[in-house]
Amino acid sequence: MDPVTGTVIRRAVRPPARRPAARTTLRAALAMVCASAALVAAGPAGPADAADGPARTRVEVEIPGPEQGGDAGSGHALVPAAGSPAKSAGRLTEAERSADGEVTKMIDNGSTADRLDVVVIGDGYTAAELPRFHADAEQKWAEVAAVEPYTTYRGLFNVWTVDAVSRESGVSGDPDPATVRDTALGSYFWCGDIERLLCIDQPKVDAYVAKAPEADLVIVLANSAKYGGAGYNEPSAALGYEGISTASAGHPKSGQVAIHETGHSLGKLADEYFYPGVPDYEKYTGPEPGESNSSGLTVDRMAAQRAKWYRWLGEESPDGGTVGAYEGGNYYVTGLYRPTDNSLMRVLGKPFNLPGVEAMIAGFYQHARIATAVTPTDRTLRLRNKAKVAVPRLSGADGRQLVVRWYLDGRELKRFEGRTEVSVAELWLFDLRTHRLSVTAEDRTPSVRDPKTVRTLRSTVEWKVRL
Repeated sequence: MDPVTGTVIRRAVRPPARRPAARTTLRAALAMVCASAALVAAGPAGPADAADGPARTRVEVEIPGPEQGGDAGSGHALVPAAGSPAKSAGRLTEAERSADGEVTKMIDNGSTADRLDVVVIGDGYTAAELPRFHADAEQKWAEVAAVEPYTTYRGLFNVWTVDAVSRESGVSGDPDPATVRDTALGSYFWCGDIERLLCIDQPKVDAYVAKAPEADLVIVLANSAKYGGAGYNEPSAALGYEGISTASAGHPKSGQVAIHETGHSLGKLADEYFYPGVPDYEKYTGPEPGESNSSGLTVDRMAAQRAKWYRWLGEESPDGGTVGAYEGGNYYVTGLYRPTDNSLMRVLGKPFNLPGVEAMIAGFYQHARIATAVTPTDRTLRLRNKAKVAVPRLSGADGRQLVVRWYLDGRELKRFEGRTEVSVAELWLFDLRTHRLSVTAEDRTPSVRDPKTVRTLRSTVEWKVRL
């Protein structure tokens, strides 16, 4: 239930194959509670849930925790994918149309194919306010990049902005439910009758996302200082991005809300908060959850079975305390355990815990490669040529960098370690055969201990070379 209003949070009921059993069982229980709950009627600018009708597609979103307090979230709700009924959209002027949809590469760290591409879109910004949107986008990305492991791996990210020109400044529901504004993405507070739940018209967002190159993650910034956000954490089948985080551009806690949501979309992490006092959530009795930071195993059983985050047990975690098995999480008070007491997946303003950091890094490397060929690989290199590769720099406090090694026909050339370019003349070829020159960039981070993930933290570029 919502900690502030006391209303029961509505959740989606999905087939078990779509989600781990813990989430599916929880949704089913909440749906039964909701069937008999009296829900607050939507205001004039609210989502008009009762009028949505079965034909309107709904999506599940995470509700941020209350503004006062540290809770990272307070459950999930089903909302219309196409947003709230709003005033008829006015037509943009010719000058507004010329600015609408412009794409800018705000952070350039290399090829789209080899980087994790974040797309930031603003809503409620008029054409005259677009410079402020760009400043807001820079500020919000700085907030994200200040949290580990984003800080260390900021070189793996490209950040794009897409200008969405709104007819009116601000968004619906700010300052009150009766406020309705004509905006490009249809953003609105009071979504699902919850003031801080900031929803969007997802088809409209997708139309702007499609203008940017191969989005992996989407952030929508509302031109508002009102606290709020939402997590649209289902991957897009059409555009390929992992999820959408919405946030108020002008509120100091909104960046934390967005980072928490990326824990779901990129890290595939479970929420670590729970619902005390809510029927059917007191004790979990289902199978082992699929998320890496949620388990039904105690410390002893986890260590004995070498399961979940057993490799981190007993380690000091950046969010405070020691990694163990803390009861409560994935919405249940008992029966499920979380790795630490208060990570970002439970409390805003806290860091990710050690298992969470590992999961986030694994998510980064699903989209990013750390060796990019600068010299084309589709032709044979000769004596006058050089093989060049681009390797991002890490920005961690420990100064650690990626390990770069070169090989000729599979034999390591140790004298070239750390270099990003090698001349064919330096290879000392003495025959007319075609040889294979390769370079491998490898991340030997101590923050990843799972061997399966370790194997993903490297990439290789290869050329054919001869005299």
